[in-house]
Amino acid sequence: MHSLHDSAATYGAAAGSPASAPQAAAAASSLSRSPSAALFSPANMDAWQAGMQRISSLVAEQLENVQQPFSGITPEALRPAFAELDLETPLENLEAGLEELQSLYLKDAVYFHHPRYIAHLNCPVVLPGVWAESLLGAINSSLDTWDQSAGGTLIEQRLIDWTTERLGLGPTADGIFTSGGTQSNLMALLLARDAVCEKLPNHPGNQTHGLPPEAGRLRVFASGISHFSLQKACALLGLGHNAVIPVAVDERRRMDPIALREALDKARAEGLIPMAVVGTAGTTDFGSIDPLQAIGRECHARGIWFHVDGAYGGGLITSRRHGHWLKGVEMADSVTIDYHKTFFQPVSCSACVVRDRTQLRHVTYHADYLNPELQAREGTPDQVNKSLQTTRRFDALKLWLTLRLMGADALGDMLDCVIDLTREGHQLLAAAPDIDVVQAPELSTLVFRFHDASEETLSAEQWDALNREIRKRLSRSGEAIVAATKVSGRQYLKFTLLNPDTTRDDIAAVVELIRHHGQALVKAHHLAVSTTAQAGHGAPLADIPAASRRSHTTEAKESRHA
Repeated sequence: MHSLHDSAATYGAAAGSPASAPQAAAAASSLSRSPSAALFSPANMDAWQAGMQRISSLVAEQLENVQQPFSGITPEALRPAFAELDLETPLENLEAGLEELQSLYLKDAVYFHHPRYIAHLNCPVVLPGVWAESLLGAINSSLDTWDQSAGGTLIEQRLIDWTTERLGLGPTADGIFTSGGTQSNLMALLLARDAVCEKLPNHPGNQTHGLPPEAGRLRVFASGISHFSLQKACALLGLGHNAVIPVAVDERRRMDPIALREALDKARAEGLIPMAVVGTAGTTDFGSIDPLQAIGRECHARGIWFHVDGAYGGGLITSRRHGHWLKGVEMADSVTIDYHKTFFQPVSCSACVVRDRTQLRHVTYHADYLNPELQAREGTPDQVNKSLQTTRRFDALKLWLTLRLMGADALGDMLDCVIDLTREGHQLLAAAPDIDVVQAPELSTLVFRFHDASEETLSAEQWDALNREIRKRLSRSGEAIVAATKVSGRQYLKFTLLNPDTTRDDIAAVVELIRHHGQALVKAHHLAVSTTAQAGHGAPLADIPAASRRSHTTEAKESRHA
């Protein structure tokens, strides 16, 4: 890796040629000498270009030298470096700032592009999205009103139209870009709440008069493994976590339509008001897709708002092979879709779309200084009229440039690739005698645990502790990052596969690491039991000494490099 103190001539390395002397000098100068020196403006283009070249070079150097997804650093080890910082004194130039960032951030960042990062719903990102990030950051458009964004407004609107067309929501559909699935779900449930409340007798509407007395009886129905953002949304909406009624799932962990019907009937009989039913298209743990058609029919028959949380599985609208898995989404009143998951876009890039654009009135407020009602009547497309946010980044540009340069089919092929890979991974896990797999995959997640059936001395709680420790050891070594969850109260591990560059061999290598740490822990447990038994004491697995944990991590590294 090149030193961060390389000469000014290397600033242009990422572009293939040295930066000019004025550019290099500008990048090396202090930005604290005057306000105008730090502004992004035509007068400072030399400094901007040199800085961007240097940053590009640094990113390239960093990624070239990333050998594993994480350094394994602990919060306790990293926190002191931040406590010593003096934020009142600026650094002398960009190079000093980048050197500090490399120490505080880059060397210990978690790299989602690495093929052995298989933990959460974080995807590697496509080049057009990264290019667009640089562009939108420089121009800094705010997508709340036409007079702040112009063409950006129409790009976002066209992408919303494209999304609703692919979802099949019909000609009256509309929506808005959001910060992510949590905000999209919040917005959808807010619309559902206000749509229900405005139909109540003698209630002039939540926007002007607040919640009616009946609000305490409003209920949201979702599968028992739906996303926690539904509970958060209900708390923010004044309904409380308990307003979300969990509905039983079938053997594939999809919402059971019969259980939904029974839950709705029971709620009505108890005097409760069904506000919305949420079908999940891709649960976080299992990737399961609820039977959207059956749920949609039930909702339409009862006049209940039908929301689909497609934050994970929404990318299937680009898949030529698996798009039919979303059949029934066209019946939804609202849909959450995260482009920064299965569309391979940088965070953040999400949307909340609705079948009936008039429902967006529930988030509209006309401010005379920003979006006066007269402007709306004249047809000015101020996006703030349908958004929970006012100032918003031009995140739509990332998806726009991606579609224009790659096309939707290419994104769908990438998603199909990780779906195929997940099936290969399942075969590998299912064939392992010391791995318990919960179920065959739906989208691109695998839930399993290390469990040697021939080992009878460990209790269920000890197997839980062992699997927690396996994950911790993987993280501390940095060799691979996996997630964890609980199934029926027991501790499990989880692979989330979203990287088309991950291979079956990568999965096999991570499984072998899991097996190595698991076997080492079982061995340590036997040793502890044997030692303490002589003294007449028990030895729970969780009491393995920290030194022993470190020695096994070191052992894993040594065996890998042998």
